[in-house]
This record gives sequence, C-alpha cells and structure tokens, in this order.
Amino acid sequence: MHRADGGSAVNDQLKWFRSSYSDSEGGNCVEVARCGAIHVRDSKSAPAGPEFQVSAPAWSAFIAAVQPGA
Repeated sequence: MHRADGGSAVNDQLKWFRSSYSDSEGGNCVEVARCGAIHVRDSKSAPAGPEFQVSAPAWSAFIAAVQPGA
C-alpha cells in the first residue's frame, strides 16, 4: 500500500539500520531493513525515496563477496 507522499505502509513498519561505513556528514548513507526480503535504500532520500529488495540468500552472497579477503 503506497501513501500520497510516495512511501508505503510496509516501509513505515520496517526497522532501518545505517551502514557502519556511512559517514556522519550525511553522505554515502546506505540503510538496510530485514522483513523476509532485504530492503536497501539511500538514507538521503528516505522515507519516500526509492528502495530495492533482494532475497536473503542473494544478500548473504553479496556480503560474502565484498568481505575483505573474499
């Protein structure tokens, strides 16, 4: 269900976590939320901005691939 401002009721219920690599000046901020699928968004355009979803196995594969020494 989408709201008039472009957000969604589902989005409002998600608990978003900011990347520990995001800087404190508001730049390069990636946020993720888990609710079955993994939701990813740019915090500068939240909450009404775009986000994408990937499956939990796809997210795990991504994280494994970007880990140091992978």
